[in-house]
Amino acid sequence: MNLSRIAHTFVFVLVLSLAATGLWAAAAEEEPAAAMEKEMVTDPTTGEMVTAPEYGGTLTYVFSGDPNRTDAWFGAGAGYLISGVIEKLGIGDWAIDRDVFNFHPLFIPEFAFTGLLAESWSRPDPLTYVFTIRQGVHWHDKAPMNGRELTAKDIEYNFHRYYGLGEFSGAGSTGLEEFGREPVESVTATDEWTVVMKLSRPSITFLSDALNHWGAFINPPEVVEQHGDVNDWRNVVGTGPYELTDFVEGSSFTHTKNPDYWRNDEKYPENRLPYIDELKALIIKEKATWLAALRSGKVDHLGFIGGAIRSLDDAESLRKTNPEITLHSWDVLARLNPTFNARVESPTNDVRVRQAMQMALDLETINDTYLGGAADWQPQGMIGTGVPGYNTPLEEWPEEVRRTYRYDPEGAEALLDEAGYPRGDDGVRFRLPFNLVDPGIRADLGYAELQVAYWSAIGIEAEITTMDTPTGAAMAREHTFDGLLFGLTAGAFDYPPLVPLLTFYSQASWSPPGPQDPEYDALYEATAAATTVEEQQKAAKEADMYIMAKHWVLWGPKAPSYSATQPWVKGYNGEGQVSRQDRSVNIFARLWIDQELKESMGF
Repeated sequence: MNLSRIAHTFVFVLVLSLAATGLWAAAAEEEPAAAMEKEMVTDPTTGEMVTAPEYGGTLTYVFSGDPNRTDAWFGAGAGYLISGVIEKLGIGDWAIDRDVFNFHPLFIPEFAFTGLLAESWSRPDPLTYVFTIRQGVHWHDKAPMNGRELTAKDIEYNFHRYYGLGEFSGAGSTGLEEFGREPVESVTATDEWTVVMKLSRPSITFLSDALNHWGAFINPPEVVEQHGDVNDWRNVVGTGPYELTDFVEGSSFTHTKNPDYWRNDEKYPENRLPYIDELKALIIKEKATWLAALRSGKVDHLGFIGGAIRSLDDAESLRKTNPEITLHSWDVLARLNPTFNARVESPTNDVRVRQAMQMALDLETINDTYLGGAADWQPQGMIGTGVPGYNTPLEEWPEEVRRTYRYDPEGAEALLDEAGYPRGDDGVRFRLPFNLVDPGIRADLGYAELQVAYWSAIGIEAEITTMDTPTGAAMAREHTFDGLLFGLTAGAFDYPPLVPLLTFYSQASWSPPGPQDPEYDALYEATAAATTVEEQQKAAKEADMYIMAKHWVLWGPKAPSYSATQPWVKGYNGEGQVSRQDRSVNIFARLWIDQELKESMGF
């Protein structure tokens, strides 16, 4: 153990603590007496004291992507604009004890859900689900809905549209991936407040998908009938706590409080949601720009959908310059994982080459030095440790797989010789393109440079090329890249288990590695078709271990990322999402701004 490093770290933390204490002491002296006497309440999910909820204000946050749709029927991504506007049948229970579930993993177990548009549900037999629809929920007071009450027929209409049933027979969504593969036979509104869904075979994922899948938003039928879809943001009408009131492409989008929202705060039931009047998303793709905006107080929140701090250096720098800002750490997936392209001719088509490139990386040393010891560097599989029961602990891996993830440069060289790639006169075995997507945001340039150095030591010369996200995404989708692609494929997903496994399925619409492996396809299909939790866990572990044995993706450390909030943003404990692709507005609807504190700090 490096005692000098520990001592240095202790001193560093002590200095920061003293600096923070000094800053807050000065701020407290300058705060008006009223601010010092603010009412305090206990957060029932953490036991911590916080200033009492209050209404009003604007919360500004960063979105670093390219929002391009508002209708989930067409595929993933709509939730970034419409969550909190258009609602689902269920939502993560905001009142749950954070020691039981903290909403950091992007996998939400069934026990952590509560009803939203569905008040309750039951399963009278293995093929039948009955949902009781909540009464008193009204659509926004916006044409063509004009505030009418939601009914079971609205739910029936949407699920017919997704699954290609009833009036949409044969024309269901092709963009919902595993949601569209659920064995749904019928969806029927049996009365004004009851929906019965019948399956053709049992499915252990159906309830979770029906409540929370990223495609399961309940859109107004009148809008679909009038416009054909809901892919124009101006036509979005929902039942949620906010309305989407402005969208400037490439610049910003705005959500405005729905004054007639039906739901009360799960933590403080006497309060009607939402607290904040306006949510302003700034579309910023440059890390330096969003960090500057945070430091200057122009941005209140960086987090899961934009501005996440993924560099330890950036986190430590922010602690030094702005100790008043709160950083929340989370690690829902390993982002340091380049992928190979199985659909082009390359030396990496040989599994021995892929194994050698993995064995050449000294991940423990990289973690101790480059990542400051903060990462979980040992392999987890594509299904991360945040999905208990589906993840196989490293100590239980077969030895023949484990050995190919150990640092062993001599063994790597032997594999390359065996594969028919000897060193040339210049010491080089072969050269390989290394495509980095948006370094600093998606790909980590420093980590890539370390990989290049390790590979050079075994005779593989990798040449780094950088590109923007649209270019990289097109190359990944069309499988046109040579060598490796870094920034668009991750590992150790703390997501529902079918999500990471789907990435390697030959029929998936998004599969950057692109293997077309019948044996793996059978393993994925067995996982998807499982009828009991135990059966699915067993099948998922087999599929996951097959992926790890094939080395379609290089394993890299699971390093923490950080979300950041200004001190006047209250009620936030680092939560990531409350349903799939529901990572912003529904969370912000449950936060509030301490206006007096903000003003006392000069903002």
